[in-house]
Amino acid sequence: MLDPARATDRAAMRVLEGGLATTVQDYPGRRGFWHVGVPPSGPMDSLAFRLGNRLLGNSEGAAGLEVTVLGPTLQFDRPCTLCLTGADFDAHLDGRAVSPYSPTQVTRGQTLKLRRVRGPGMRAYILFAGGLDLPPYLGSCSTFTLGCFGGFEGRALATGDTLQLPAGRDAREPRELPQTLRPALGHEWRLRVLCGPHGAPDFFTPEDIEAILGATWRVHHNSNRTGVRLIGPKPRWARRDGGEAGLHPSNIHDTPYAVGALDFTGDMPIILGPDGPSLGGFVCPFVIIAADSWQLGQLAPGDSVRFESLDDATAGEAAQEQDALIARLDAPVAVRRIRIRGSTDAILDTRAAQAERPKTVYRRQGDANVLIEYGEMVLDLTLRIRVHALMMELERMHVPGVIDVTPGVRSLQVHYEARVLPLRKLLNSLQDAEDRIGDLGDFEIPSRVVWLPLSFGDPAVAETIARYMASVRTDAPWCPDNIEFIRRINGLKSTDDVRRIVFDAHYLVMGLGDVYLGAPVAVALDPRHRLVTTKYNPARTWTPPNMVGIGGAYLCIYGMEGPGGYQLFGRTVQVWNSERQTQDFRDGKPWLLQFFDQIRFFPVTHAELCDWRAEFPHGRRGLRIESALFRMADYRRFLAEQREDIVSFQAARQRAFDAERRAWAASNELS
Repeated sequence: MLDPARATDRAAMRVLEGGLATTVQDYPGRRGFWHVGVPPSGPMDSLAFRLGNRLLGNSEGAAGLEVTVLGPTLQFDRPCTLCLTGADFDAHLDGRAVSPYSPTQVTRGQTLKLRRVRGPGMRAYILFAGGLDLPPYLGSCSTFTLGCFGGFEGRALATGDTLQLPAGRDAREPRELPQTLRPALGHEWRLRVLCGPHGAPDFFTPEDIEAILGATWRVHHNSNRTGVRLIGPKPRWARRDGGEAGLHPSNIHDTPYAVGALDFTGDMPIILGPDGPSLGGFVCPFVIIAADSWQLGQLAPGDSVRFESLDDATAGEAAQEQDALIARLDAPVAVRRIRIRGSTDAILDTRAAQAERPKTVYRRQGDANVLIEYGEMVLDLTLRIRVHALMMELERMHVPGVIDVTPGVRSLQVHYEARVLPLRKLLNSLQDAEDRIGDLGDFEIPSRVVWLPLSFGDPAVAETIARYMASVRTDAPWCPDNIEFIRRINGLKSTDDVRRIVFDAHYLVMGLGDVYLGAPVAVALDPRHRLVTTKYNPARTWTPPNMVGIGGAYLCIYGMEGPGGYQLFGRTVQVWNSERQTQDFRDGKPWLLQFFDQIRFFPVTHAELCDWRAEFPHGRRGLRIESALFRMADYRRFLAEQREDIVSFQAARQRAFDAERRAWAASNELS
């Protein structure tokens, strides 16, 4: 126990027990890095977090602690003022119960203990007058444990840790929140959603949409800050498959995600959380409105969830009322409703194709994002180039209210602040930018050829599949050998052909952050090198960092440990380095690759890769990187010259793909 007579004057608190998952978070988290796969993190129940800070007189974003399921025990070296919010963790200060949503004075030497959550909910928050004194990483103090950065050493708190509190900071005008205004917790939840970006009849049948809204879903036990998995009815689907994006109808060409999206990874939906991925290849029929996103932090396994579809005006009204509650700490006043025509449709607007300009579709993606899609649902590099041109034009325009701009394969997501930039004004700006882009037939962009070591068939591949079979599914067609599955579904004679194609291919980086932290989604420039697979259904719950795999027609290198769905064939070196700058991680950027880089692999053994992985992040080994230039005119010329051979390869691949699909249908895999 701390001896107050011997305690120093350091403004600190000591962690006697860390609890199950106690982390430092701030609001709104880490912004500006969605395009390279860095999630915002921040409090999962942002309403409880913001209210606690306001009750202390802090700014609503001041850093505090998020507590999950089992709470910590903290001892204080100096007086301070704190406030507990969120779920009930039976908190006591030196044995006396602590009231939630009410600032509490702590004297030097006292101990705060939070036990296991009792009653509904999953998370509580401990906020401190003046916040926590921690250095930001990429602009935020929020902890992203999967990436091992932010907060306290990039991890959950543990016994023996010491955190700093700003010296001499007491609560300014502390207030208690009336019981009637505290967020209500329970075991039955209603989440309000906006349609889109993917709806009926393109991706889902109208009956699917009705079933999603009409069902009572159950929260799966395998839920966390990355996403909340739900158990409920399977869609019938409006499509037979995802084409080049994958065998399952949930598969699409990789597109940016919105936090709060209902993401169908196969037939199972996951509500993406604040630590979720920024880019992926699955359809999302709804997005939780911003005012209800706090509820994701309190959904517990076994809880029931129902969805209610509404329009933009109601979503905007709910957000304004919540902001007013936090600002005023009393009952919010009514706000004026502003209706946007057609607001219950997934599609906000369209522009028909003209000459060399593709069709443009503007899709609703919750009340904080718009998704712009180009052309048809096919793999076409000219569409990705247009996405890049639009991104550069928007960056040049500096539209007030735009937070992040994130490219996908044939799409661009604009994350915006609705309080500053109304939806209609944003759409007008997007269409103005489109008019200025023009024809891109002579487009060219600097590129780099980046040579990466690859351990083909690395032992980590077998380990990952074995864990999947043990914990998720044993009878999947891609088990127990992903490489053999890749061979079969592409109609190749042997797995040596898979190996040959992988090492011959030039993979063009089309997106970053497909599976977090600078993870590239890339496509082989030569269509004869495009191996096509389906993704795991359901997805894996665990994948080691820097695994390499194929999903649809796309290659991905996993940036960190986490879930995933690509068919794995090997492992390479790190594509993200939080620890230090080296000759390959430069200019203050922890990510290795850039848009339009060309990845080439060279073979190494498992033992050699282990040496590479130990030395590369420290700068003791460097990569071979060559300067290049990608010219659209040259690429079109190449496709024309090789057209006959390309068509022959694609036809053989399609026959194998169709045969695999028929086998799935016969065995009920597609039902």
